[in-house]
Amino acid sequence: MGYLVGVTALWAFSFSLIGAYLSGQVDSYFAVLVRIVLATLVFLPFLKPRLLAHRHKLALMAIGAVQLGLMYIFFYQSFLLLSVPEVLLFTIFTPLYVTLIDDALAGRFTPFYLLSAALAVAGAAVIRYQGVDSGFWLGFLVVQGANLCFALGQVAYRHLAVRLNDGVPQYSIFGWFYLGALALVVVAFTLFGNPGKLPTTGLQWGVLAWLGLVASGLGYFLWNKGATKVDAGALAIMNNALVPAGLVVNLVLWNRDADLSRLALGGAIILASLAINEWWVRRRRLPVSPLA
Repeated sequence: MGYLVGVTALWAFSFSLIGAYLSGQVDSYFAVLVRIVLATLVFLPFLKPRLLAHRHKLALMAIGAVQLGLMYIFFYQSFLLLSVPEVLLFTIFTPLYVTLIDDALAGRFTPFYLLSAALAVAGAAVIRYQGVDSGFWLGFLVVQGANLCFALGQVAYRHLAVRLNDGVPQYSIFGWFYLGALALVVVAFTLFGNPGKLPTTGLQWGVLAWLGLVASGLGYFLWNKGATKVDAGALAIMNNALVPAGLVVNLVLWNRDADLSRLALGGAIILASLAINEWWVRRRRLPVSPLA
């Protein structure tokens, strides 16, 4: 859980940085490409190709292509169809996908995980709900594409991790994750990117460096590592913990308007859903394992 909490705090800052310094100013495909290139460079020195079978290399590359590469493509396109509050609202469905995909891969159905995830969704909705026009359903579907990619990637990594040799350090193989994402994003930038809309200031380059080396590099590694150490219910709930965390950072650093009563109530609901999920796991005396 510590990994997930730490990355949540890290990514909470990232959203504000993107909104303040990159959104609408730098080509989104280029921003994604730079982030993934830098993240790949972080882990390439540690990559040991002989530690993985070829099928596991391909599986890890596919996970990276979906969770990071394809997810970002959907996510950035959604901003062309929706306002920022609408995009944030529609991301609250990710926990539901996490629980359903995890159950599907394990060949089971756990209603309580779905219930706890739904409670977390309710908490995030309390924080973010502002009303959505019915004409934005296409944007809704695009965001759900991003949500599904992120959920599928982290759950698939949990299930892949238990099939790997216990003696293999995750950092020595995680480069394959970024190489898979990089292969996809290079194609996307070639086809859809705008080379004429690149960063023009040192601050923009600095933000991209932070996002690539830290948020995307260390962030996705630690998030996926954390995903292997908690049960599916806790993982689903932590996917929505970013909503109140992001609002707090935005309020403190950028002094933007925020409904503090909604923030407090929604955050309390999300924390309650996490506490209920932990109580249920302990009551059943289930170990917190990759397949829990």
